[in-house]
Amino acid sequence: MYKEAQSKHVGRDIGAGLKTLVGGEIKGYSDMMIEARKVACNRMEEEAEKLGANAIVGMRLQTSQVMSAASEVIAYGTAVIID
Repeated sequence: MYKEAQSKHVGRDIGAGLKTLVGGEIKGYSDMMIEARKVACNRMEEEAEKLGANAIVGMRLQTSQVMSAASEVIAYGTAVIID
């Protein structure tokens, strides 16, 4: 399991607040969560390689808000060796 937490920028918060009034994608938040997901998955892959694994099975991602200005992505999976 690996976590990646990212915080939001105050300027993004203001823009996001306005965007929620009119609807649509909040690009800054989407980009932040995509980056957090990549980092969490990469860290999990690196750790699996250190264990001698060549695959990860049962992988899943979970997101949560840890503070009003920060979110985290958690990557879970089982490191295995596949012949």
